[in-house]
Amino acid sequence: MPRTKKTTNSISLSDPQYYFSREGSWLEFNYRVLHEALDPRTPLLERLKFLGIFSSNLDEYFMVRVAAIKEQLAANVSQLTPDGRTPQEQLDLIGQKLSPLVAQQHQHFEQVIRPLLTDRGIHILDYIDLNQEQRLYLQQYFESQIFPVLTPLAVDPGHPFPYISNLSLNLAVVVKDAETEEEHFARVKVPKLLPRFLPLPLEMGSPTPKDTDSPAVWVGVPLEQTIAHNLEFLFPGMNIQEYYPFRITRNADLELEEDEAGDLMRAIEQELRKRRFGGSVVRMEVQASMPAPVREMLRRELELGERDVYEVDGILGLGDLMSLLDLPLPDLKDAPWTPVVPPQLRRVSERAGTPADDEEDFFSIIRKQDVLLHHPYQSFSASVQRFIIHAASDPDVLAIKMTLYRTSGDSPILNALITAAENGKQVAALVELKARFDEENNINWARKLEKVGVHVVYGLVGLKTHTKITLVVRREGKQIRRYVHVGTGNYNSKTARFYTDVGILSCREELGADLTDLFNYLTGYSRQQSYRKLLVAPVNLRDRILALIQREVDHARQGSSGRIVAKMNALVDPQIIAALYEASQAGVVIDLIVRGICCLRPGVPDVSETIRVVSIVGRFLEHSRIFYFHNQGQEEVFIGSADWMTRNLDRRVEAVIPIEDPGLAKDLQEILGIMMGDNRYAWDLQADGSYIQRHPGENCPAVSGQAILMETALRSN
Repeated sequence: MPRTKKTTNSISLSDPQYYFSREGSWLEFNYRVLHEALDPRTPLLERLKFLGIFSSNLDEYFMVRVAAIKEQLAANVSQLTPDGRTPQEQLDLIGQKLSPLVAQQHQHFEQVIRPLLTDRGIHILDYIDLNQEQRLYLQQYFESQIFPVLTPLAVDPGHPFPYISNLSLNLAVVVKDAETEEEHFARVKVPKLLPRFLPLPLEMGSPTPKDTDSPAVWVGVPLEQTIAHNLEFLFPGMNIQEYYPFRITRNADLELEEDEAGDLMRAIEQELRKRRFGGSVVRMEVQASMPAPVREMLRRELELGERDVYEVDGILGLGDLMSLLDLPLPDLKDAPWTPVVPPQLRRVSERAGTPADDEEDFFSIIRKQDVLLHHPYQSFSASVQRFIIHAASDPDVLAIKMTLYRTSGDSPILNALITAAENGKQVAALVELKARFDEENNINWARKLEKVGVHVVYGLVGLKTHTKITLVVRREGKQIRRYVHVGTGNYNSKTARFYTDVGILSCREELGADLTDLFNYLTGYSRQQSYRKLLVAPVNLRDRILALIQREVDHARQGSSGRIVAKMNALVDPQIIAALYEASQAGVVIDLIVRGICCLRPGVPDVSETIRVVSIVGRFLEHSRIFYFHNQGQEEVFIGSADWMTRNLDRRVEAVIPIEDPGLAKDLQEILGIMMGDNRYAWDLQADGSYIQRHPGENCPAVSGQAILMETALRSN
């Protein structure tokens, strides 16, 4: 019997069947990260890196997302997610999807990666396999370097169960009193201040019986195993019965009542202390060999359910393997990449201080044309960073204003702001103290900036300031000119080396006026509701995005071609998704490049047949946000800091700007096209929520979008 075609009027676009679970989609994303570790095409140490990223991603996921769902459950929250799940059903889904992924990760490390490392001379040895010389060396190291740091904690009626800190690796130890024959339980924390893998002198060799073509280049032993095999030093007079490593994860999200916080910085500092020393436990990882009585005792004391315990075959905390990336083995890593200096900036990239009158400087270049930047293909330090350093020492610069969300600990940009203030310039910095897991670093920088007279503000109550903007005010003759940088990435020189981001340097008057208004909104009292060019959240960004989508719908319904291409980190917002469904029903062709979470279901008959979704997980972290709308051939391209998530549109300050230079707009369209043509790192989202990785055909070479962009940057040199 033929399928009866539904009319668009009969379809409810808010129906849960048309939305993927946010949690399930995130787990699919983390599997794509894991797949890079499983893929033999990935260089060996890079595979190790992706194993570590998979682990660290999970740590943060439990600390924030799982913890939040558990809090909803405890509060008897009954509200359903857009995909129709209760909090308990979300936790059930997480457990169902995650357990096999964790098992696959550890199995692959033990059975594939570890032997491959051995073949290349990198030996991660178990203590039990050491020869006598190596054991003696580690025993002496233990006595001199490890033993003084350790604090065994007994558990008995006189010693309550100790506090277990977040992400700590521990040993559960059972000892028997040699005199009374009584058994006792103790906990030993594996200290983080020591190397997780203790290197052995290479001259001691490796006990592995397998012959390899590669000589040993590094030999190491897990720290916890070294402690475990020397426990008699910690418990003299006791017989060590058994020991088992375990690792716990706590709720680490801050709970701030901003309206009641008289001093936001002090309130956040107090919450950071709670993060370190409080927060309920949301996960425990144990080795599969841990016996049921020990596991149950830990589970009971930590108030965990059975599904909160994850069994691991092998080493716990594989994120610590990232330390091995420092080994000097370039043939086991991606070929090194040195970002190129943008062509327009080459004549000034190495200059510092004040240029001579006849020299070209940053400002004269920007006056000639807008400058599009694409990191890490183009150098962040030679463009954005140099722009701010240059402004800090230019005598004609009167003021510098910046938003700072995540920065590095030794940030040259923040040091430049300090220099600018010391040079007598007006400097304002909006430091977002609520940037998750960067709160402490941002507090430290805020204090340093305040000491030299920088006007530091901490954002707006109830909102995170996530936008990436800089405004430089300069006197030029009798006039004042404003120069701006608007980007998609943080002002962080370290992450700029492996996050893909775009940004623009401009002195367009309307942009400068808009950024002035936006900074006044951020630092003073303003209810600015309209901007000349900027799309600002939470003011007008949602409405403008919906209007741009609706414009494509209207054109398509009038017989023209509708086209949308959007690149972002995540697509979650139900209203935006429903608008995209309506656009697809009208015949608008939509391509979405969404690295992480995507709750939109593509390819559904009568709902999303014209929508494709691709995710790219490769060498660099895809972080740029680019939005293209066809507009009957009068194409419009935007860049900015906002993903299409409810939090970005409603609970964060974001800025998105149109790219008005036709040449630069074409450059951004080319980037989108290159990404869509990737068949090496690209995954296509299916209508059932699964992702299928693209593969080169028999007569089709592998095409990596990131490799093409590196080659393009080199050709511009």
